[in-house]
Amino acid sequence: MKRPSTLRRRIVVAYLFFALAVCTFVGVVASVAIVGIEDLLVDEHLRSIAAWASPRHAAGMPVEMPSDVSFYHGAAIPPELHKLPYGVAKRVFEDQYVHLLVGQDAAGPYVVIDRASEYKNIEHVIFAMLGAGFLGFVALSLFLGSFIARGFVDPIITLANAVMDKKTNAELPLLNHQDELGVLARAFAEHTAELKQFLARERFFTGDVSHELRTPLTIIIGAAELLVEQTSDQPAVQAPALRIMRAAKEATDCVSVLLLLARRPDTIDRPLTSISEVIRAEIERGQPLVRDRPISLHFQEGKDFSVFGRKELLSSAIGNLIRNACEYTDEGSVVVSIQDHSVLVEDTGPGVPDIIRARLKNDPTQPALIGSAGSGLGLALAIRICEYLGARLEHDDRPQGGSIFRIHFQSVLTKK
Repeated sequence: MKRPSTLRRRIVVAYLFFALAVCTFVGVVASVAIVGIEDLLVDEHLRSIAAWASPRHAAGMPVEMPSDVSFYHGAAIPPELHKLPYGVAKRVFEDQYVHLLVGQDAAGPYVVIDRASEYKNIEHVIFAMLGAGFLGFVALSLFLGSFIARGFVDPIITLANAVMDKKTNAELPLLNHQDELGVLARAFAEHTAELKQFLARERFFTGDVSHELRTPLTIIIGAAELLVEQTSDQPAVQAPALRIMRAAKEATDCVSVLLLLARRPDTIDRPLTSISEVIRAEIERGQPLVRDRPISLHFQEGKDFSVFGRKELLSSAIGNLIRNACEYTDEGSVVVSIQDHSVLVEDTGPGVPDIIRARLKNDPTQPALIGSAGSGLGLALAIRICEYLGARLEHDDRPQGGSIFRIHFQSVLTKK
């Protein structure tokens, strides 16, 4: 038997089993009592018949019996009833199950037979009433179980729906109840308030830090651009300036992404963005990382699809995976491809450490991923962006060595 899957069904089934158990117990006790009472009454009935008929037979008076009762005396006793022990018994006589009394008086032995005792009819009526009562009790138990289950489970469902409803800031139900449901509702409300305060502090902090970083980064970019222009005839000086300007622009992009992540997901617009365009742009940005190194970086184009999401977030998530792959790969290739609403970044590097695998699987037993933690801020940002967009970031080991990172976009986020 399959176990009930819902609390409401479990309550109803528990009431049903309780009703069946009670009915079975009462039925067994009632059956034993009814049969015992019937035997006692039938025995008394046979003895009363014998007490009336035996003196009349001894006096030579006629002994008239109803059609379902017989009185045999002496030689008139049927052969199959001879040699029966004295007392009351149940036997099959003339293809019928009968009650009989074997006794003896001064004139000899006698047998009283009751073929269809009126008590048997009474027994049938009693059993029919008990059966009807049991069915009614089971039906009442099902109704009562459903009623109690509905009264117990419906408030829990209402509370759960209110907790899961992310679009309303209304007060949770059941807060004023003094029972266990009220305790649960107040615990949910308190915990939700703490989480909201924590998230608000995190967003404010991230936003404030990002705003504060924008000004010095803008100054650095402006100074680097001026330095690049002034050293156009000095390649040895211009190269570091270009590196400063490129790093400052990447930091600015990172700050912009952090500002977006500091906002609630439902408050930002989600324009339709081509994934192929994003990948091509990030491949081009990543080419300087593999220049003069034994690494190839290319895009293995597939069937393009679009995602409802900000281009800055998509570029940061995909670009960080590409740059991480290029940085940690000593030789071989980094290949970006598109497959079934997914973006794959495949490299021939040494793989990822266990702490990163645990973070990708949301394993709480492993230490938390903090800062670079051996992975760089890029992977942490990619994980955060995927969670923010509602996508899924997965990792697989490459059979020939290396890693495969996959960003899978749900069908509700994409459009072919």
